[in-house]
Amino acid sequence: MLANDITHLHVPSSPTISGDPRTGGAAFVAVSRPDLDKDAYRSTVERVTADGAVRWTAGDRDSSPVLSPDGRSLAFLRSVDDEHGAPHPQLAVAPVDGGEARVVTALPLGADAPVWSPDSTRIAVTARFPEPGRYGTPVSGSDRRPAANAEAPRLITRLDFHVNGAGYLLDKPQQIVVVDVTDRDAAPVDTALTSAPCSLAAPAWYPEGDALLVVAPRDLGARETHDDDLYRVDATDGTLTLTVRTEGSVSSSTIAADGTIHFVGASHLDGRLVGEPEGLWSVTDGSDPVRLTARETVDVASAPVLHGADVLVSVLDRGTVTVRRVPACTTTPLQLDELPTVLGGHVVVSGFDVDGDVLVATAATTDSPGEVHVVDLATAAEPTSAATATATATGDQALPAVLTDYAAPLRTDAAAPGVRRIEELTGTSADGTPVHGWVVLPEGDGPHPVLRVVHGGPFGQDTWAFFDEAQVYASAGYAVVIGNPRGSGGYGLDHGRAVIGAMGTVDVDDVLALLDAALERPDLDASRVGIMGGSYGGFMTSWVAAHHGDRFVAAWSERAVNAWDSFAGSSDIGWFFADAYVGADPEEQRRRSPLTYADQVTIPFMVAHSEEDWRCPIEQGHRQFVALKRAGVDASFLVFPGEGHELSRSGRPWHRVQRFEHVLAWWAEHLPVTAAA
Repeated sequence: MLANDITHLHVPSSPTISGDPRTGGAAFVAVSRPDLDKDAYRSTVERVTADGAVRWTAGDRDSSPVLSPDGRSLAFLRSVDDEHGAPHPQLAVAPVDGGEARVVTALPLGADAPVWSPDSTRIAVTARFPEPGRYGTPVSGSDRRPAANAEAPRLITRLDFHVNGAGYLLDKPQQIVVVDVTDRDAAPVDTALTSAPCSLAAPAWYPEGDALLVVAPRDLGARETHDDDLYRVDATDGTLTLTVRTEGSVSSSTIAADGTIHFVGASHLDGRLVGEPEGLWSVTDGSDPVRLTARETVDVASAPVLHGADVLVSVLDRGTVTVRRVPACTTTPLQLDELPTVLGGHVVVSGFDVDGDVLVATAATTDSPGEVHVVDLATAAEPTSAATATATATGDQALPAVLTDYAAPLRTDAAAPGVRRIEELTGTSADGTPVHGWVVLPEGDGPHPVLRVVHGGPFGQDTWAFFDEAQVYASAGYAVVIGNPRGSGGYGLDHGRAVIGAMGTVDVDDVLALLDAALERPDLDASRVGIMGGSYGGFMTSWVAAHHGDRFVAAWSERAVNAWDSFAGSSDIGWFFADAYVGADPEEQRRRSPLTYADQVTIPFMVAHSEEDWRCPIEQGHRQFVALKRAGVDASFLVFPGEGHELSRSGRPWHRVQRFEHVLAWWAEHLPVTAAA
């Protein structure tokens, strides 16, 4: 894969299905494609059957398709320019058997993903409603619409006032909108059902269709909090009633026909709020929530989906995301190896839907960013046995039927070098802890120069899935070592929480141990190694360059945390994240900050950052670059205008290409593929 091959990254969304796509039914997905000519992303809704995928909607900015329960209509989001030319995703509805789509909302900042009522007559969405005079809306009592830099000042009295990507929050709370789609002549809806004093999220309909269950901050956000509860919203007048008080946070829910509530959320048992896996919970008849999955081993990654007497969820597991079956009647939390696997192997499931005994999922694999898979639930996931658990862990299970080939251009473009192979690695850390990871290999016998690429988080994970960065670097001739040191998700509670109060200790040992395991291979050159990473991976790069720089020829640290003191007061999450992982003691924050040790760096060092990064604000890059230059380090500072923390994953297509070009130029200068004679 070359830098400009990002145009071949065709990624399908979570599917919605009616019947079995192989035998007369269909799945619908929205497929996102970077467009370099427009420097934007195109997204179209496609219909997937046994014959493959065909385009189903006419728009180039259509997303989030959801079929109605009766299978007759498809709701989706269509980006529509408002009267002033600003694009916003609005709710659209179209008949499945053909016909024009109707745009049924005119919301000031657009809508989020649709949720159908059980009787297929109404759709709920969440939408943000700005204060008058902000975000292009008119000032109260006037037609004047101030430009962004001419809006009235914001008076901020809380710590939870902004978040990376969404920006300021308190001046545009998120509410519930319900649209009756039976009247084809009705004007587009532009008002909310609710008027809560806080933002509401993740609506789910009650089976009777008279109310919705939503996620809201504890006590409706009366003060800063990380705890969520579930509230019932009357579908007629929008009144809210507390329904479930949780042990922490909630991300999604569903309601069974008998009224049992199942939700996905995390406990906040020690106030740390980090490294905490999400689990599946149930609530019956107003009782306290009961956890169905074990906190120690199960990390749930999806909304719950009902199937018979079970609940289906996807879970993180050693670099995979697989679909597991959870018996709804369990009386004790089940461990990961007690959950039968519905869709396993070396896959990373991004979403799934169920109709009858058919499950359709979108999942990435080693050679594709995402395809549509089909599983027969009637025959999948017999009760877990030791053999089944072993097959799941090793990826030996047979994959389901695959209906699409969105990754074909990555293999068939004559100008592209194709998909590089990935091989599993296991290292042993200094204290005997096993460390799991992979190496993505270039062509040829080597010995190849090596890049140790560290993921963000720290409570994230590298996976078996196609990884565009590793593919680009491997195609350029570098062996790319990735993996999951302590602090990562997918390996149990203790593994994920091991770096709390210990940043820059066992995680460093693990990063280097996995590298050592890779360097035992004869096709890798241990004398030519570089290190790089973003966010937490950038922190790790800055730290390792200062403390173990003799092992590397150069470093590339991107969107990093370099100084915990200023991060705590400038990052959108800094007001709690720094204390949670490092502690509030200023001296401890100084000891755990790579900036403190910048004068120990001796290798060439690139600081890369985005101007509008609110997660790791650009001052983190400024301070590191200045400290390095003052220490006499060969340092550079690469700044991307208009981008946030997600540049490498969802930034403007040309910026993503330009970033790749700068990365490859940096390594070509400091770590050339061909060793000097």
